[in-house]
Amino acid sequence: MVDELLEKGVRRLEWARDHMGVLKDIRERLVKERTLEGLKVGMALHVEAKTGILALTLAEAGAKVRLASCNPLSTDDSVSLALREHYGLEVFAKKGENNEEYYANLNSVLDMRPDFVIDDGADLITILHTTRRDLLKNVKGGNEETTTGVVRLRSMAREGKLEFPVISVNDAHMKFMFDNRYGTGQSTFDGFMNATNLLIAGKRFVVAGYGWCGRGIAMRAKGFGANVIVTEVDPVRAIEAKMDGFEVMPMLDAAKVADIIITATGNKDIVREEHLKVLKDGAVMGNSGHFDNEVAKPALEKMAGRPQRVREAVDQYTFADGRKAYLIAEGRLMNLAAGQGHPVEIMDMSFSIQALALEHLAKNHSQLKPQVYNVPEELDQEVARTKLKVMGVKIDSLTGEQRKYLEGWQEGT
Repeated sequence: MVDELLEKGVRRLEWARDHMGVLKDIRERLVKERTLEGLKVGMALHVEAKTGILALTLAEAGAKVRLASCNPLSTDDSVSLALREHYGLEVFAKKGENNEEYYANLNSVLDMRPDFVIDDGADLITILHTTRRDLLKNVKGGNEETTTGVVRLRSMAREGKLEFPVISVNDAHMKFMFDNRYGTGQSTFDGFMNATNLLIAGKRFVVAGYGWCGRGIAMRAKGFGANVIVTEVDPVRAIEAKMDGFEVMPMLDAAKVADIIITATGNKDIVREEHLKVLKDGAVMGNSGHFDNEVAKPALEKMAGRPQRVREAVDQYTFADGRKAYLIAEGRLMNLAAGQGHPVEIMDMSFSIQALALEHLAKNHSQLKPQVYNVPEELDQEVARTKLKVMGVKIDSLTGEQRKYLEGWQEGT
């Protein structure tokens, strides 16, 4: 069984490597230039095939790498095993970690005394600033992958608590416009279908949050034939959702009619007790946000008791009045906890940004203050140009006269 799992992991990693052409281009340069030679890099990301190729890329470029999961349910055990046994990478992750194991694995990564960290959700960086402060003097900088983590880090920076520079990979155009929208849009349904085997067409499908992730989910749900409802707290995004052709209403109204509810806000208690009281019988709930607090599980258990596992990744809750509700993957990130995560070609772009941002930090950390920085535009553009090359797409460029026209102000014709 171990040999079969190992072989499966190797195949998944090699499949990902073969379909990550942008990162391949960047890897070749990093390996040639040895920019990362001797650096210690601690990573907390979802441990699956695409992440594995990023970790191997950094290692091949000369870095010493340790990797843990940023979510207790998002590890692909076959990939974790293959990275350790076949490729010799130091990996501390398994699917279904309990709380103690999760934090023990993060601390195992930090035990290497990293020069740089790559985080997803900011748990690794938070530990460095709380229980492992003795290591801060070694850390020269970090990258943060997702919206939830960036929110936490910007809060730390505002309060003067952040003690090294961090690059917000999430805010790169080549990350959020594709990873958050097309990646989350597709992988959410990979997780939903794998977990439930239920039909989407004709259902009342509620998307909580109309940021880039919510946009992607709503767009894909519409394509599957769902009747899409959006809930929002931001008036601008609510208008956008309405003009994109979706119904917009408060969650209290949406819960009464929802067949499916998917949260993607990065906030907590999006579906809470007041909503559960009126939830439609048989509603299926899932979460594509980073943490497992968007659907309020304490309220669910208070009202319906302990759940019954009815499918591998689906729990059934039965209320006192006989209504049933279903929760996918314990309310954790369903894209990975119940699916395979974002498509390979999407993460090719996101992880290329990660690699370039790390190189930028390695070269420039001494000039950076302890705050959150956006990815330099030239790195964004480099990934975009390389992606077009990989796709075999050519575009126009401005003529000298056109560039002069755009930079002028006197001539209007």
